Amino acid sequence: MTTGVDAAIAASYVEFADREARGVSPAYERLARSVARDGRLHALLGTVPEAKRQPNLLFAVVRLLGGPVEDPAAFGEFAAAHWPEVAAQLRTRATQTNEAGRCAALLPVLAALPQPLALLEVGASAGLCLYPDRYAYRYGDHRVGSGEPVLDCALTGAAPPNRRPVVAWRAGLDLNPLDVTDPADVAWLDALVWPEQAHRRARLRAASAVAAADPPLLVRGDLVDDLPALAARAPAGATLVVFHTSVLYLVPAPRRAAFADLVRTLPGHWLANETPEVLGHDALPEPPDGTLHNVLTLDGTPLAWTRPHGQAVTWFA
Repeated sequence: MTTGVDAAIAASYVEFADREARGVSPAYERLARSVARDGRLHALLGTVPEAKRQPNLLFAVVRLLGGPVEDPAAFGEFAAAHWPEVAAQLRTRATQTNEAGRCAALLPVLAALPQPLALLEVGASAGLCLYPDRYAYRYGDHRVGSGEPVLDCALTGAAPPNRRPVVAWRAGLDLNPLDVTDPADVAWLDALVWPEQAHRRARLRAASAVAAADPPLLVRGDLVDDLPALAARAPAGATLVVFHTSVLYLVPAPRRAAFADLVRTLPGHWLANETPEVLGHDALPEPPDGTLHNVLTLDGTPLAWTRPHGQAVTWFA
């Protein structure tokens, strides 16, 4: 008998297949559609908290444990046969995807703010998005900066930036910060990269090398309780920018609202890059297509649609 939990799980995996994996990861699209039809996996997923049932987390955990992700039938058999280990990892892990490519979506705003910047990332994971001044960028045939990694982004509706920001201070806040010098943490970050995306895996290695050479200040803490104290450590004379991308959907709505109220009271600027429903924006223009898009906002004002890994930005007219 199909339950409400089964139906909700099935719907979430179909939505992931349609909006996130389609045209991006054939392997994950196949897996998501298979899990959506698999009552056995619905029952197993129903034993873990709702927030731990998401496709990205399940797929990454199975990959971390050495399971198959190319063959949906083999994936289902592995997940069921190893469910105690899978469930334990689901309960303790989070989708701490640390995609440096997101800096390409943030750069047009960061470069336009008064310099130098004091960057404070909420939900920083290993802090790879704290180095927008160290990466190189390619917006079509327009290049910004040099070195590795090179972050490609299709920019529509605005001129590309001509400079990288000057960063005087960088810090991150996370419930479970990851360390790019720890092989176990790097293995988890690698497991979160989708199977076919060798370019993202190479980018992860290059960005990790940048961070390991000059590790950021990463503080274990809560985005409401511990944010003011960390923000107060930013140096005088630098523009504080509290930013986050694809983080707040993991935060319960009351805490999300408390964070939004708090961050508005801090000096400097608030740069957010989240799905539209997370911050409840009104009267947004239609997104470029039916795939998943975030909304880039500065101090609560929507500016552009962005793709989740920074691969495209469509500026609002």
